[in-house]
Amino acid sequence: MQRGPGRPAQGNRFPVNEMGLNVIMMGPPGAGKGTQAGRLARERGLLKISTGDILREAIREGDPVAVEAKARMDRGELVDDETMITIVTNRLLRPDARRGFVLDGFPRTVAQAEALDRIVTERKNGPLIVVDVEVPQHELVRRLAMRRICVKCGVNADPFGSAETCPKCGGGLEQRTDDNDEVVLDRLNVYKRATTPVLEYYRERPTFRVVNGAQAPERVAHELDTMIDDAAGAQRV
Repeated sequence: MQRGPGRPAQGNRFPVNEMGLNVIMMGPPGAGKGTQAGRLARERGLLKISTGDILREAIREGDPVAVEAKARMDRGELVDDETMITIVTNRLLRPDARRGFVLDGFPRTVAQAEALDRIVTERKNGPLIVVDVEVPQHELVRRLAMRRICVKCGVNADPFGSAETCPKCGGGLEQRTDDNDEVVLDRLNVYKRATTPVLEYYRERPTFRVVNGAQAPERVAHELDTMIDDAAGAQRV
Protein backbone atom coordinates (compact mmCIF):
# COMPACT_ATOMS: atom_id res chain seq x y z
CA MET A 1 0.00 0.00 0.00
CA GLN A 2 1.37 3.41 -0.92
CA ARG A 3 2.27 5.73 1.92
CA GLY A 4 0.21 8.91 2.19
CA PRO A 5 2.08 12.22 1.96
CA GLY A 6 1.27 13.33 5.48
CA ARG A 7 2.44 10.28 7.44
CA PRO A 8 5.91 8.81 7.89
CA ALA A 9 6.25 5.19 6.90
CA GLN A 10 6.23 2.59 9.65
CA GLY A 11 8.60 -0.25 10.52
CA ASN A 12 12.03 -0.25 8.89
CA ARG A 13 11.52 3.06 7.15
CA PHE A 14 15.04 3.91 6.07
CA PRO A 15 17.17 1.67 3.86
CA VAL A 16 20.66 0.72 5.01
CA ASN A 17 23.05 2.79 2.87
CA GLU A 18 26.74 3.18 2.29
CA MET A 19 28.49 5.50 4.72
CA GLY A 20 27.28 9.05 4.21
CA LEU A 21 27.38 12.35 6.04
CA ASN A 22 24.71 14.18 8.02
CA VAL A 23 25.30 17.75 9.18
CA ILE A 24 23.31 20.19 11.29
CA MET A 25 24.20 23.84 10.75
CA MET A 26 23.34 26.04 13.72
CA GLY A 27 23.88 29.72 14.28
CA PRO A 28 21.96 32.96 14.86
CA PRO A 29 20.39 35.09 12.12
CA GLY A 30 23.16 36.77 10.15
CA ALA A 31 25.81 34.15 10.99
CA GLY A 32 25.97 32.95 7.39
CA LYS A 33 24.96 29.37 8.15
CA GLY A 34 22.54 29.25 5.22
CA THR A 35 25.26 30.25 2.77
CA GLN A 36 27.69 27.70 4.19
CA ALA A 37 25.02 24.99 4.31
CA GLY A 38 24.24 25.49 0.62
CA ARG A 39 27.91 25.42 -0.37
CA LEU A 40 28.62 22.34 1.72
CA ALA A 41 25.67 20.46 0.24
CA ARG A 42 26.65 21.33 -3.34
CA GLU A 43 30.31 20.41 -2.94
CA ARG A 44 29.66 17.12 -1.14
CA GLY A 45 26.63 15.97 -3.09
CA LEU A 46 24.32 16.15 -0.08
CA LEU A 47 20.71 17.24 0.22
CA LYS A 48 20.27 20.68 1.79
CA ILE A 49 17.14 20.85 3.89
CA SER A 50 15.78 24.05 5.35
CA THR A 51 12.50 23.96 7.20
CA GLY A 52 11.12 26.88 5.21
CA ASP A 53 11.90 25.21 1.87
CA ILE A 54 10.44 21.83 2.78
CA LEU A 55 7.31 23.43 4.23
CA ARG A 56 6.71 25.31 0.99
CA GLU A 57 7.46 22.19 -1.06
CA ALA A 58 5.11 20.04 1.02
CA ILE A 59 2.36 22.65 0.78
CA ARG A 60 2.67 22.73 -3.02
CA GLU A 61 2.33 18.94 -3.04
CA GLY A 62 -0.79 19.08 -0.90
CA ASP A 63 0.69 17.44 2.19
CA PRO A 64 -2.11 17.85 4.77
CA VAL A 65 0.34 18.09 7.67
CA ALA A 66 2.19 20.97 6.00
CA VAL A 67 -1.04 22.72 4.99
CA GLU A 68 -2.22 22.64 8.59
CA ALA A 69 1.21 23.90 9.75
CA LYS A 70 0.93 26.88 7.39
CA ALA A 71 -2.56 27.62 8.66
CA ARG A 72 -1.20 27.71 12.21
CA MET A 73 1.63 30.05 11.22
CA ASP A 74 -0.83 32.31 9.42
CA ARG A 75 -2.77 32.55 12.69
CA GLY A 76 0.45 33.50 14.48
CA GLU A 77 0.76 30.15 16.25
CA LEU A 78 3.89 28.06 16.67
CA VAL A 79 4.22 24.80 14.76
CA ASP A 80 4.39 21.96 17.27
CA ASP A 81 7.27 19.49 17.49
CA GLU A 82 5.27 16.50 16.24
CA THR A 83 4.28 18.32 13.06
CA MET A 84 7.82 19.47 12.25
CA ILE A 85 9.26 16.04 13.03
CA THR A 86 6.74 14.42 10.67
CA ILE A 87 7.50 16.84 7.84
CA VAL A 88 11.29 16.44 8.18
CA THR A 89 11.03 12.66 8.52
CA ASN A 90 8.95 12.41 5.36
CA ARG A 91 11.52 14.50 3.48
CA LEU A 92 14.37 12.26 4.64
CA LEU A 93 12.55 9.21 3.32
CA ARG A 94 13.13 10.30 -0.27
CA PRO A 95 15.90 8.75 -2.39
CA ASP A 96 17.80 12.02 -2.81
CA ALA A 97 18.50 12.06 0.95
CA ARG A 98 20.19 8.66 1.04
CA ARG A 99 23.75 10.00 0.74
CA GLY A 100 23.20 12.38 3.63
CA PHE A 101 21.93 15.86 4.35
CA VAL A 102 22.73 19.35 5.59
CA LEU A 103 20.01 20.66 7.89
CA ASP A 104 19.39 24.40 8.30
CA GLY A 105 16.64 25.37 10.76
CA PHE A 106 16.08 21.97 12.35
CA PRO A 107 16.14 20.90 15.12
CA ARG A 108 14.88 23.92 17.07
CA THR A 109 13.95 22.08 20.27
CA VAL A 110 15.39 19.22 22.31
CA ALA A 111 12.39 17.05 21.37
CA GLN A 112 13.20 17.60 17.69
CA ALA A 113 16.87 16.80 18.36
CA GLU A 114 15.93 13.55 20.07
CA ALA A 115 13.71 12.60 17.13
CA LEU A 116 16.52 13.37 14.70
CA ASP A 117 18.85 11.09 16.66
CA ARG A 118 16.38 8.27 16.19
CA ILE A 119 16.11 8.99 12.47
CA VAL A 120 19.90 9.03 11.97
CA THR A 121 20.31 5.80 13.96
CA GLU A 122 17.65 4.12 11.85
CA ARG A 123 19.14 5.32 8.56
CA LYS A 124 22.58 3.85 9.37
CA ASN A 125 24.30 6.02 6.78
CA GLY A 126 26.90 8.02 8.66
CA PRO A 127 27.48 10.18 11.70
CA LEU A 128 25.50 13.24 12.75
CA ILE A 129 27.82 16.24 12.89
CA VAL A 130 26.66 19.46 14.57
CA VAL A 131 28.33 22.77 13.70
CA ASP A 132 27.59 25.98 15.58
CA VAL A 133 28.55 29.11 13.63
CA GLU A 134 29.49 31.74 16.24
CA VAL A 135 29.55 35.47 15.46
CA PRO A 136 29.79 38.35 17.99
CA GLN A 137 26.52 40.19 18.54
CA HIS A 138 27.77 43.54 17.26
CA GLU A 139 28.78 41.92 13.97
CA LEU A 140 25.42 40.19 13.66
CA VAL A 141 23.64 43.51 14.14
CA ARG A 142 25.81 45.10 11.45
CA ARG A 143 25.20 42.27 8.99
CA LEU A 144 21.45 42.15 9.54
CA ALA A 145 21.18 45.91 9.12
CA MET A 146 22.67 45.61 5.63
CA ARG A 147 20.80 42.43 4.68
CA ARG A 148 18.72 42.47 1.51
CA ILE A 149 15.82 40.27 0.50
CA CYS A 150 14.32 39.36 -2.85
CA VAL A 151 11.07 41.23 -3.57
CA LYS A 152 9.88 38.25 -5.63
CA CYS A 153 10.66 35.06 -3.66
CA GLY A 154 11.74 36.44 -0.27
CA VAL A 155 15.15 34.74 -0.14
CA ASN A 156 17.85 36.50 1.89
CA ALA A 157 20.80 37.73 -0.17
CA ASP A 158 24.38 37.21 0.98
CA PRO A 159 25.29 40.35 2.97
CA PHE A 160 28.86 40.02 1.67
CA GLY A 161 27.74 39.93 -1.94
CA SER A 162 27.38 42.74 -4.45
CA ALA A 163 24.69 41.18 -6.61
CA GLU A 164 21.80 43.41 -7.64
CA THR A 165 19.41 40.57 -8.38
CA CYS A 166 18.35 37.43 -6.49
CA PRO A 167 20.65 34.46 -7.19
CA LYS A 168 17.66 32.11 -6.91
CA CYS A 169 14.96 33.69 -9.10
CA GLY A 170 16.45 36.87 -10.58
CA GLY A 171 14.12 39.20 -8.70
CA GLY A 172 15.14 42.61 -7.39
CA LEU A 173 16.75 43.04 -3.97
CA GLU A 174 15.83 45.51 -1.27
CA GLN A 175 16.57 46.09 2.40
CA ARG A 176 14.13 44.83 5.00
CA THR A 177 12.30 47.71 6.63
CA ASP A 178 12.21 45.93 10.02
CA ASP A 179 15.96 45.32 10.25
CA ASN A 180 16.61 48.16 12.71
CA ASP A 181 18.84 47.65 15.73
CA GLU A 182 16.02 47.18 18.24
CA VAL A 183 14.21 44.54 16.18
CA VAL A 184 17.49 42.79 15.34
CA LEU A 185 18.54 42.58 18.99
CA ASP A 186 15.15 41.17 19.95
CA ARG A 187 15.42 38.56 17.19
CA LEU A 188 18.87 37.53 18.40
CA ASN A 189 17.68 37.23 22.00
CA VAL A 190 14.75 35.06 20.92
CA TYR A 191 17.15 32.80 19.00
CA LYS A 192 19.48 32.49 21.99
CA ARG A 193 16.70 31.55 24.40
CA ALA A 194 15.25 29.00 22.00
CA THR A 195 18.44 27.28 20.87
CA THR A 196 20.61 27.25 24.00
CA PRO A 197 18.99 23.99 25.25
CA VAL A 198 19.59 22.37 21.84
CA LEU A 199 23.25 23.40 21.81
CA GLU A 200 23.68 22.04 25.32
CA TYR A 201 22.08 18.77 24.18
CA TYR A 202 24.82 18.36 21.55
CA ARG A 203 27.80 20.13 23.13
CA GLU A 204 29.52 17.15 24.78
CA ARG A 205 29.41 14.95 21.69
CA PRO A 206 32.64 14.14 19.84
CA THR A 207 30.97 15.31 16.62
CA PHE A 208 30.10 18.81 17.92
CA ARG A 209 32.17 21.66 16.48
CA VAL A 210 32.21 25.47 16.72
CA VAL A 211 33.40 27.61 13.81
CA ASN A 212 34.24 31.31 13.91
CA GLY A 213 31.68 32.84 11.55
CA ALA A 214 33.09 36.37 11.88
CA GLN A 215 35.77 35.60 9.29
CA ALA A 216 35.56 35.99 5.54
CA PRO A 217 33.22 33.39 4.00
CA GLU A 218 36.13 31.63 2.25
CA ARG A 219 37.97 31.19 5.55
CA VAL A 220 34.80 29.98 7.29
CA ALA A 221 34.31 27.44 4.49
CA HIS A 222 37.86 26.13 4.85
CA GLU A 223 37.61 25.73 8.63
CA LEU A 224 34.16 24.20 8.33
CA ASP A 225 35.36 21.57 5.88
CA THR A 226 38.32 20.69 8.10
CA MET A 227 36.13 20.40 11.17
CA ILE A 228 33.58 18.20 9.44
CA ASP A 229 36.24 15.85 8.10
CA ASP A 230 37.83 15.65 11.54
CA ALA A 231 34.49 14.99 13.28
CA ALA A 232 33.50 12.33 10.74
CA GLY A 233 36.84 10.60 11.11
CA ALA A 234 36.65 10.66 14.92
CA GLN A 235 33.19 9.15 14.87
CA ARG A 236 34.17 6.32 12.53
CA VAL A 237 37.26 5.23 14.48
